Amino acid sequence: MSLQERAKAAAKNVEGKIEEAIGNITNDPEKQAEGQAKQVEADVRNASEDVKDKAKDVADVVKDKAKNVADAVKNKAKDAKNAID
Repeated sequence: MSLQERAKAAAKNVEGKIEEAIGNITNDPEKQAEGQAKQVEADVRNASEDVKDKAKDVADVVKDKAKNVADAVKNKAKDAKNAID
């Protein structure tokens, strides 16, 4: 997880909320929509970071499983060699 990206998303969300509120106060639908769009952008940024986090988690699990398989193969090879000797 990139803390920097999460912070950017939080800032974009706050910016969007403020812009939407200004649009509500001034009765400006364009400003409201711009604020809402920034909030959606913040949500997308957070979702992107969530996907990155999950991908890293999956990669770590795969790496661990591959190491376990490699270790098991090495042990079987050693056992087979010892049985032959």
